[in-house]
Amino acid sequence: MTDSELVRFPLAGGGSVLVEVTEVPGVSRAGRTGRVLQEARDTFEQAVAGVRDAAASALAQFTSMTRAPDEVELKFGLKLDAEAGAVIARTGVQGQFEVKLRWRRDNGPLEEEVVEEGD
Repeated sequence: MTDSELVRFPLAGGGSVLVEVTEVPGVSRAGRTGRVLQEARDTFEQAVAGVRDAAASALAQFTSMTRAPDEVELKFGLKLDAEAGAVIARTGVQGQFEVKLRWRRDNGPLEEEVVEEGD
């Protein structure tokens, strides 16, 4: 059985949200079994703010292209940690994020292009 811990992230407006995080295989704390509740260092909003800012920055880059796409899709996973907050997690075998840009050709169907899968 994989040990997991619950991390409580306080919400800026009051209350909190519990997030289950899985421990790294091969690393365990002595005398620990099952779930442990840990308090996050930052609020949930502070934890995801950095990832939000990174997504906004990436979106700005694609929408400022000479021929801006009609649609931009950014796909990435978030991993929450009590100490680090939110980080962009590996979403598949190849990378942490996927970017899809779509253009309409003379009001016709969308053309889709996968631009980047980053590591």
